[in-house]
Amino acid sequence: MTVPSHPALASIRAMRLERPGEPLRPVTLPCPSPGPGQVLIRVGACGVCRTDLHVADGELTEPALPLVLGHEIVGRVIASGSGAGRFPSGTRVGVPWLGWTCGACAYCTSGRENLCDRARFTGYHIDGGYAQAALADERYCFPIPEGYTDVAAAPLLCAGLIGYRALVAAGECHRLGIYGFGAAAHLVAQLARHQGKRVFAFTRAGDDSAQRFARELGAEWAGASDDRPPELLDAAILFAPVGALVPLALRAVVKGGTVVCAGIHMSPIPSFPYELLWGERSVRSVANLTRRDGEEFFALAGTARIHTRAEPLPLSEANEALARLRSGRVEGALVLIPE
Repeated sequence: MTVPSHPALASIRAMRLERPGEPLRPVTLPCPSPGPGQVLIRVGACGVCRTDLHVADGELTEPALPLVLGHEIVGRVIASGSGAGRFPSGTRVGVPWLGWTCGACAYCTSGRENLCDRARFTGYHIDGGYAQAALADERYCFPIPEGYTDVAAAPLLCAGLIGYRALVAAGECHRLGIYGFGAAAHLVAQLARHQGKRVFAFTRAGDDSAQRFARELGAEWAGASDDRPPELLDAAILFAPVGALVPLALRAVVKGGTVVCAGIHMSPIPSFPYELLWGERSVRSVANLTRRDGEEFFALAGTARIHTRAEPLPLSEANEALARLRSGRVEGALVLIPE
């Protein structure tokens, strides 16, 4: 039986994407009711992710329009559908990008549910957290560690999770390069330093603020994306969605080094001489996340004392938040707070 939603949420305010390339529109919607296996979450905070920007700008081409963006959701369970008993009412949970998988395909049954061809994603196929409330499959929610406010926890749901998966994909390395020092990078840098790695940060040319921020978080060197680091790297992670960085990163890593492309979208990678790849260097991508990633990362986040630099904004300023992210005017992460 479905537990009734809170009376104050007979309707909800949301910022909704009607057509890619157009601003989000403020709308009032009926409060959704949870179906089997679902929970209804009163949103306390929702991070603004670069993936949201790719959806809003039409670079990810299959959104379920009209659509409420947002997949870094933190809130409290206020209603549960039939069969949903994992989280009692009032439990604080986080909702990530991965919202549902089939559970039966070769990918799902081999621990690679992030590659499921039928997967559905929060804020892309499923209405997300740019709203006062959101539905989620309880199997794809995570308990939020104590010690994080809603605002501080929100970036962990994607910037943290994808960053963690990218760091694992980089393999055993001592000297780690990070290209693009935004929300994910500022969390990964802290985790890498906790693991004893040396961090080298690459930012837009002339972005003194981002380079200073990187040094504050433990990077021993910070420079422009086309600069050569003071020594060769063992691995590099690309968070900036710029294909031209791939040859630069290959040039910066040692033989046998790995370049990880961590974004969901990237501009075309230009041709480059084979000698940059030769020497058993490798280029690989990171796609989505698994629930195991979340379990491992949240267990680690508390012990590593990862601090999020998050700026809260009212939900009504979602378009301004996306504009700032588009222009690079963000230090750390932006987080929307429903009014």
